[in-house]
Amino acid sequence: MRPWLWLSVAAGSLAGIATVAQLGLMAWLVHEVLVQGIGVGDLAWVVVALMVAITVRALAQSLQGISGSRAAQQVCQGVRRSLLQQWAQQGPVKLAGESSAVLASEWVEQVDALEGYYARFQPQLWLACLIPLLILVLVFSLDWLAALFLLAAAPLIPLFMALVGMGAERLNQQHFAAVSRLAGHFLDRVRGLTTLQLFGGTPDAIQQVADASDEYRRLNMRTLRVAFLSSAVLEFFASVAIAVVAIYVGFGLLGYIDFGPATELTLFSGLFILLLAPEFFQPLRTLSQHYHDRAAALGAADHLLQRLAPEVTQELGKQALPAPPTALQAKDTVSVSDLAVSYPGRGVVVSQVNFTLPQGHCLVLTGPSGSGKSSILHALAGFIPATNGQVSLFGEAPGVQPLAWMNQRPFLVQGTWADNLRLAAPDATHGEMIRAVHQAGLKAVLAHQPQGLETPLGEGGRGLSGGQAHRLALARVFLSSLPLVLLDEPTQGLDAYTRQEVIAALKTLSGAGITLIMATHQQELLAMADQHLQLPSRGVANV
Repeated sequence: MRPWLWLSVAAGSLAGIATVAQLGLMAWLVHEVLVQGIGVGDLAWVVVALMVAITVRALAQSLQGISGSRAAQQVCQGVRRSLLQQWAQQGPVKLAGESSAVLASEWVEQVDALEGYYARFQPQLWLACLIPLLILVLVFSLDWLAALFLLAAAPLIPLFMALVGMGAERLNQQHFAAVSRLAGHFLDRVRGLTTLQLFGGTPDAIQQVADASDEYRRLNMRTLRVAFLSSAVLEFFASVAIAVVAIYVGFGLLGYIDFGPATELTLFSGLFILLLAPEFFQPLRTLSQHYHDRAAALGAADHLLQRLAPEVTQELGKQALPAPPTALQAKDTVSVSDLAVSYPGRGVVVSQVNFTLPQGHCLVLTGPSGSGKSSILHALAGFIPATNGQVSLFGEAPGVQPLAWMNQRPFLVQGTWADNLRLAAPDATHGEMIRAVHQAGLKAVLAHQPQGLETPLGEGGRGLSGGQAHRLALARVFLSSLPLVLLDEPTQGLDAYTRQEVIAALKTLSGAGITLIMATHQQELLAMADQHLQLPSRGVANV
């Protein structure tokens, strides 16, 4: 983004030069008309030059804004790509403990907070140095005493801005933390709304959300107070300095001051200095207006860097690199050799797992809770790295080729049946979705839906029974046409009738030539298994 940033600074500098030229031409025009008595018609070239300066200033300011926006856009896109990469490296297992509201806040609000820093504050930081320096040199050439007045006031403004900015940065850090907490708090209450209503906890939940919102309001007001304070400090010192220059020029032109260069003041030089004095402070004023962008960006960056810390990213990147398959691993089998999986703080949870599953066959993993069934599926899916051993999915490492994944709580979003089906196949036609629904055993259920595939569902599949939600997720698997399907407890928590419906849908899936690997406690699923892997409590098993 640096070329865009430098272009923004260059355009802002050109706008500053055009502004100085515009003010100089205005002062010269007034001097020639009032003092020299020259007619406006004889000064047409000055008017034309003045129009040119105004046009150049407007175009340069427009270019400055466009370039700054492009620089900020590239930064925000880069940060979002890094977030996506980080989330992908962590996988759903490590992200399971993260609130979706916090992740959404990172993706939207915190990344957007960086925009103002690069689009406005960073270019203005350079312009606040370059343009006042240009004006100071010009004023010094006209009247060194007036330049000293400006120079004396200039350092006070950034000094007080820095002092106020320290408090603003701290408040913005608290702001983003409060936003994440409030979003997570509200989302938890919405998700548990049914339970709250059943147990009469709705009034307390409403009061809790109201209290959290009020705390957020008070924090916002403290942030605004700091922002207004910084602007007031700048305006005070700028106004005092401009007033001193105006008094000096006025008394100098009237002849009341005979010290130093005051006796050499003319209407042109005096008016030019008066016009330049506000412009000397204008870049600092603009910087003060954008100072809250800096505070907001630093507050957001403090949180984002905890997610995107280089050492964490590098460590996760190394762990996420899958072991390359050996030359002996066939492209029509799923092969696992001496697989071991461990977690930080828990040690090895499963080890020495070996099996070879031909394409189109079904493998069922059974064993007591904690034996490592889910960990094996996570390693096959590429959600977690294998501590030891080799895993080959049709000749490829985990995570290289797409696969279908479904656990005991299928992921269904608020939307229509079609919206949920298109999560796996965005370009699926209506006929393809109907066929997939029928294959999953939902033909009769769909026939009773008032709007067919456009029937709305609530979050998590509300509006469907547990078995119907499982079969809708299986229809999504049919629609994806992926060669490998991993299922974690696909019939857990279902009644006997619903369980038989889901098993029938799984048999249809297996009969379509798709490779199935399932972890389950249900003995009914063993009847459709081509291979059975029994895991003891210590997680060491061979087919």
